[in-house]
Amino acid sequence: MKLKTYLKLTVLSTFLIAYMLISTSCTGLSKAEQAYNNFTEKWATADYSSMYEMLTNESKEYISEDDFISRYTNIFSAINANNLTFEIDGEKIKEDGIITIPFKLTMNTLTGDLSLTDYKLTLVKEDKDYKIKWNESLIFPNMVKDDKVRVSTTQAKRGSILDRNGTVLAEDGTLVTVGIYPSNFNKSNVEAKITEIANALDISEDNITSKLNANTNPEHFIPLVDVLPNDSKLSTLKNRDEEGILLNEKVGRVYYGGESFGRLIGYIGSITAEELESNIEKGYSDTSLIGKAGLEQVYEDTLRGNDAAEIYIERGMDRITIASTEVKDGNDIKLSIDTDLQNKIYSEMTGEKGAATAVDPKTGEVLAMVSAPSYDSNTFTTYISKTQEAKWEENDHTDEINRFNKTYSPGSTMKFLTSVIGLENGVIDPNEEKDIEGLTWQEDSSWGDYKITRVIDPGKSVNLKDAANYSDNIYYAQVALELGSEKFINGLKNFGVGEELTFEYPMETTQISNDGELSRDILLADTGYGQGEIMVTPLHMALFYSTLANEGNIMQPRLVISQNSESKVWKEGLISKDNLKTLVDTFTALINDSGATLADGAVPGHRVAGKSGSAEIKESQDDTNGTENGWFVSVDPDSSKISIAMIIEDVKGRGGSHVTIPKVRNVMDYYLNK
Repeated sequence: MKLKTYLKLTVLSTFLIAYMLISTSCTGLSKAEQAYNNFTEKWATADYSSMYEMLTNESKEYISEDDFISRYTNIFSAINANNLTFEIDGEKIKEDGIITIPFKLTMNTLTGDLSLTDYKLTLVKEDKDYKIKWNESLIFPNMVKDDKVRVSTTQAKRGSILDRNGTVLAEDGTLVTVGIYPSNFNKSNVEAKITEIANALDISEDNITSKLNANTNPEHFIPLVDVLPNDSKLSTLKNRDEEGILLNEKVGRVYYGGESFGRLIGYIGSITAEELESNIEKGYSDTSLIGKAGLEQVYEDTLRGNDAAEIYIERGMDRITIASTEVKDGNDIKLSIDTDLQNKIYSEMTGEKGAATAVDPKTGEVLAMVSAPSYDSNTFTTYISKTQEAKWEENDHTDEINRFNKTYSPGSTMKFLTSVIGLENGVIDPNEEKDIEGLTWQEDSSWGDYKITRVIDPGKSVNLKDAANYSDNIYYAQVALELGSEKFINGLKNFGVGEELTFEYPMETTQISNDGELSRDILLADTGYGQGEIMVTPLHMALFYSTLANEGNIMQPRLVISQNSESKVWKEGLISKDNLKTLVDTFTALINDSGATLADGAVPGHRVAGKSGSAEIKESQDDTNGTENGWFVSVDPDSSKISIAMIIEDVKGRGGSHVTIPKVRNVMDYYLNK
């Protein structure tokens, strides 16, 4: 019995010792893995100070905390590292109390996604905890002492923006940096030279003085502003090295369209922290330029190139590449815009607030998109002078509003759509005359005090042609009521009102009403003549009237023809053949015939159709303090070259829509005769 008991105890002891050894080993590995996890988690969040605290005492003697933090910060910032992930990559090794954990690091850098293997984290038991034995291989696996990490980049060319004829509107070109070389500049006549530069560049002397005082290195070039090489401000400034005034050339974004193109083309600028965060995986860095407005912003991904980049280790005379990418220039975009037409429209709108859009009725190509007032895009890639700043302050920065993609109340230009819908639904007989008396009307007493007014009482019954010519609100309100909300809404939807438009430039969405319904008779009636709550863009209005020059069809609008080269019908068969003839006759008569109310829109030698409209912006029917916007839409139904819609804001007391009519007429005259 004693022997059996002894044997049992021996077996049990052996088992317990083995278990304890295995358990101790597992516990060691578990604590080591925990240390690995802590270290890599701190690394992923750039908590380099906490990483340093996890090093062995020997490692801390090898590198100071400041140097440790500085190296990681500088290197991983320089390579634009983000989204760091770590993964154990192989078997863990335990030998003589030292545990080695192999791992790999994956991250996004300026060279793209980068995965590095062969990292080894060596952990040593110290003060009851596992500490990291550090050397340079924990920056990059093949680094050794005294290696330097370098980054080399070659800037990619940003794509150009061209008009329909290949004329360059925006490209990477040459800018001139005006600056100071303090070592020579401070030798003599400092105040006089500061005054000279300030006057020549139209900037404040304080701006120059503050930059000069902030500089601590007299051999360091101080850039003041960038200017275009042909800028007249450079005529009085020359490269005077001996006086410390330098003019250095650099690559920069150059725009050629002037103010007429500013709101359309936009500009690029230095990336913000927010933009960098939202584009974290696209390879931007804190020194990147990015599209800020207009097509430069909308087509950022197309225009932007990818810089060539190399991350490498410099070891004496050797260059050891860690990762690299080749340069990839951005792609050009070609627009459907006619530069001369864009300039002509903008010149007609000078001094006004408004917008205009012109389209080719047969192709859907957008020939012009203008917002006024606008800006010269070069202002944002060079600098803002005192004169320019004062101009912006004076006009309350109104050029910061992009108007061509905004929606507006259409006013009486809406009467064309009501005419189409009424004819196509058999509600309007063009020869039938409505007996309307006086200047005011309401359907019945349920309307209370609300009445629809018209400007002219012709003293006779009116048919469609009369109603269009006299812009008879009562006639069109009655048509809308006779149609009823369902037919009227369906008719508007056929034209794309309330539908999200597929187009290369973001546009505000049009609406039939605030809730998409016309459930109230007054709202239905008001919508029939263009008040109510209906909202459209100038592009939509130009497209609506283009049906008169394209057999009752609307083409899909196109702006970037380098990518969208094929003409396609967007809305087909909106107007039947017989009704199309009626509508062309009706909406040309009010411009071209004897007794036409819009004779100031006539273009000598051409028959044009169109309609004006004054959209009242007021709180109620009795509001006398509201303002008006003036519309005019014009299209050539015979040659089918252009349909243009223009709106001018704040025309009340200035002639209403007749402020807009001659501007559009001049554009039509120019374009149809060029």
